[in-house]
Amino acid sequence: MRLRIATFNVENLVSRNAYGPKARPQTGPALSLFDFADPEMRDHIQAATAVALEDDERQATALAIAETRADILCLQEVDGLGVLAPFLSNYVHAVSDIRYGHMRLMPGNDPRGIDVAFAARKDLFADEKQVRARSWKDATFAELGVYDPELKDMGIPEDAKVFNRDCLEVSLEFGEASLTLFICHLKSTGYGPRGASPALRAAESRAVRAIVERRFGEAWREAPWIVAGDLNASPLAILPGGEVRRAERSGVEPLLEDFAVDPCAGLPETERWTYYHRETSEGRVVADQHVQIDHVLLSPALAEANSAPRVEILRRGLPYRVPLDPAHPDRSIGWLASRADRYPRIGWDRPRASDHCPLVVEIDLPERAG
Repeated sequence: MRLRIATFNVENLVSRNAYGPKARPQTGPALSLFDFADPEMRDHIQAATAVALEDDERQATALAIAETRADILCLQEVDGLGVLAPFLSNYVHAVSDIRYGHMRLMPGNDPRGIDVAFAARKDLFADEKQVRARSWKDATFAELGVYDPELKDMGIPEDAKVFNRDCLEVSLEFGEASLTLFICHLKSTGYGPRGASPALRAAESRAVRAIVERRFGEAWREAPWIVAGDLNASPLAILPGGEVRRAERSGVEPLLEDFAVDPCAGLPETERWTYYHRETSEGRVVADQHVQIDHVLLSPALAEANSAPRVEILRRGLPYRVPLDPAHPDRSIGWLASRADRYPRIGWDRPRASDHCPLVVEIDLPERAG
């Protein structure tokens, strides 16, 4: 059977006006224009502003999901089923011919409360028992055998939880075939010491590998499984002008070295990106690169059965400030803002569907042997 599998970091799909240490950052610019003498009034205005901004952005997010035409959705940064269900019903289903259900989400370890989630076409399964989910959020470094001296030197105890968010294991039974997904959102570089991120991601990557090997035993190479999600690391970076630089250490090497297969490797190097990172310091650009941090990794058996899987990276939901052609020499506001290659109502920075691109991989799922 043929399946379209998409991974998409939907960027803070939350039901709260405030999350983590601060309120929604996108409300700040508008509120800075007004002087609120009454703090309670300011809170009310901020909530109203957040609702209006959220509606614009979620219409774009829904268009991005509709464009995937995915049978299976692997999502990151979702607050809970209480927001995912109405988002699919009131936004995605308003613009897509596909109806989604079979949602699975379990609260993970992220301090902001953003979790990984699963959803699938409603008509893909006749019985909810065909979809089984398990969270690995409580697994420790020691339990999965991934503790090492580098983590010890960082002061991390071996009985600490290995996943910064979660690894959501979703087992799918189609009758004539089966598939197991491991949906992840690995350690980012934006929180905590930057130098620690590759080591923590490497431990998480080894943990995912250990979970897969435990699940399937010695037959893990022959089993149908996929690791999908925002891995927050890229083996290569595309610099302005199209120059490609390979990462010395990304942290996801344990998933790619003699383990899973990245179908994006079949794309030209300058097309392998799902995220644009630009950073300035004291008026100077210190980072300007396109990277692939969103991944759908196939088991060796699935890769062998799909020698040339169809891969799509959908970028029309990105804000206009993002150059869609990394090699184009003109990055001026005049050039970028006049491209007319985004969804309706997309702005220079906001509204946007997300700061990530949906990644879709279309595969043929082999029938169960015997």
